[in-house]
Amino acid sequence: MKKIHRRDVLKGLGTAAGVAALAPSLGAEALAQSGGRVVVGTWGGDYAALLTKNIENPLLKPKGIEVVQDQAGDAPRRAKMVAERRLPRGTVDIQGFSAANMYEMNEAGVTETLDYSKIPNAKNLLPTMKYPYGAGHIYSGNVVIYNPKLISTAPTGFKDWLDPKWGNKNGFIDIQYQSIFIAASMAATGGASMNDLDKAKELLLAVKKAGARVYPTNEAFAQAMKNEEIGISAIWKARVVQWQNAGIPCEAVSPVEGIPTYVSGFVIAKNAPNKENAYAYMNAMLEKPPQEAFAVDMGYNGTVTGLAVAPDLQKRIGFTADEEKRLKDLDYAFLAKNDSAMKEWWDKVFKA
Repeated sequence: MKKIHRRDVLKGLGTAAGVAALAPSLGAEALAQSGGRVVVGTWGGDYAALLTKNIENPLLKPKGIEVVQDQAGDAPRRAKMVAERRLPRGTVDIQGFSAANMYEMNEAGVTETLDYSKIPNAKNLLPTMKYPYGAGHIYSGNVVIYNPKLISTAPTGFKDWLDPKWGNKNGFIDIQYQSIFIAASMAATGGASMNDLDKAKELLLAVKKAGARVYPTNEAFAQAMKNEEIGISAIWKARVVQWQNAGIPCEAVSPVEGIPTYVSGFVIAKNAPNKENAYAYMNAMLEKPPQEAFAVDMGYNGTVTGLAVAPDLQKRIGFTADEEKRLKDLDYAFLAKNDSAMKEWWDKVFKA
């Protein structure tokens, strides 16, 4: 179980291989000058809107690049990539996924091995966010969220969250089923394992029988927190910051069992019809202004060095030195192998 250490997050610059092969002295910016289009696969909601606000309109539109968003959950978008694998030209150029899903798509053989020479801004990319098949865009950690009005004793970790005593004040977000399994495994094993599915199922089943509710999206869950239908759950720390900014009564606790990291990034389809513009999109997302804007707008940590984030905001979205020692990277190979089984069990138990 690999840990992300403070020294990895804070140290030096990643190294770009050079500049774009087709335009050695100009890089991705010059490649995008001809305009054209790029089709971006992404979740809908806040994230899609902020991609438009912070990346697409200010950085790509002026270069004549038409951005078309293909909005859907990650499961149907992953299925589409696999289904189009044999086509010489797919329908989507660049896809936004979690790091776990990026790994899975690479294993499926549908992602481009990135040519980092076509991403000049990758010279600033944190080493832990640079994958052969994708680049991290933003990251956060999974924490316990609770409403102090409804949960009088502050939880200390995942075990306190997944306690049947909370009844129907406990809540889950359907699209977060992977992270829920991870948290449940850590709760059941005292942080020793993120992969003990049997113990995780046992714990989750007890909480479900006690009345825990399930919401389809992050936005639906936020409304439930606001209306005080729900008092405790787990979510990325960035979301807690967003909801606090929106006036939703909630606090975050970094779990004692460890803090699973969440990385959201992009991969380029191997058969992307507009591959050079996909590289231009990836380069734009690593510009410092949109990285800083996502910290403000979404509460996520940026994946490049040298960002100017206000100290008070950094304190809210980041992690202390002790918490950074508890950040844990996920076992992407395990998740890819067991995703279908986890989803099948989850749907059967929580959505039947």
